[in-house]
Amino acid sequence: MSDRAVLHVKGRVLVGPEDVRDELWVVDGRISYDRPVGARDIRTVKGWALPGLVDAHCHVGLGPHGPVEANVAEKQALTDREAGTLLIRDAGSPSDTRWTDDREDLPKIIRAGRHIARTRRYIRGYAHEIEPDDLVAYVAQEARRGDGWVKLVGDWIDREVGDLSPCWPRDAIEAAIREAHRLGARVTAHCFAESSLRDLVESGIDCIEHATGLTEDLIPLFASRGVAIVPTLVNIATFPQLAEGGASKYPRWSAHMRRLHERRYDTVRNAYDAGIPVYVGTDAGGSLPHGLVAAEVAELVTAGIPTVEALSATTWGARKWLGRPGLEEGAVGDLVVYEADPRVEVRVLATPRRVMLNGRVAG
Repeated sequence: MSDRAVLHVKGRVLVGPEDVRDELWVVDGRISYDRPVGARDIRTVKGWALPGLVDAHCHVGLGPHGPVEANVAEKQALTDREAGTLLIRDAGSPSDTRWTDDREDLPKIIRAGRHIARTRRYIRGYAHEIEPDDLVAYVAQEARRGDGWVKLVGDWIDREVGDLSPCWPRDAIEAAIREAHRLGARVTAHCFAESSLRDLVESGIDCIEHATGLTEDLIPLFASRGVAIVPTLVNIATFPQLAEGGASKYPRWSAHMRRLHERRYDTVRNAYDAGIPVYVGTDAGGSLPHGLVAAEVAELVTAGIPTVEALSATTWGARKWLGRPGLEEGAVGDLVVYEADPRVEVRVLATPRRVMLNGRVAG
């Protein structure tokens, strides 16, 4: 037994939606369900414990105008940690955040490299802006730089059309996704509109971000291919404001964004009902603040997803999807403790009692 304090979590430990235990121990940073022998310094925390929450669409190191300084990225990550987010899938960032891997007090990050967008078809300063002939090469580059994910911008406003439209021809998408898979990376894409989705899914994409354009005719295709969605409903809530700002210059785009916003809850509920995997993501970074994971889970519940399934979308299910452990025997002690049962009242997620990262109480 080392001199490191043993943490004793007592109350109700939600190992899984149906696997509830009375206590766990964290010894040398690892979870155990056996009382340690010879432990002298034992610190007890009481409450309802969940695996560290997952934000599957987050941007550490990104600000409104592009990359931010390391001290700003650190504050972003700490804000997420304080909200209980201990695992982040960074869905595109121009910043190199590898330095966070050496910090035991910061959430773990699964990186998707930098966004890959069509020239002048995304937010300035965020992405590699390229043409279709270069797509395969850039996907290979970001697959090697990332942690098993690549992020494409699937659609954006086309100023000549005055509305959202696909960014890539079908043959370029097929070749790029094939190359990413060859290199062992999964591919996801930013998509607001309807028109880019079929080509991306039929080309073998693994996930769609936002997915506001998911229509009834496309749902069976997503379900049969097992393509996940990360709806980022706290971000979609900003669509009316965006639409208002662009109404005079791009009225078609503005009206389209309003329609996507109006049906957002139906879109998510219909996807869930059809068996499409749905995961929690906030789109923090850029224009949205960090620490919104509890609000996003509440939005999924508002959309009609059962509370336990919405919890799974940020805990058990999300961690399995990303290949990371939860509260299994021997796993790293990343967990959050709440005052009440989050399966009964999901809003308790907004006020964690204790956050434990790498076996230590954070903060």
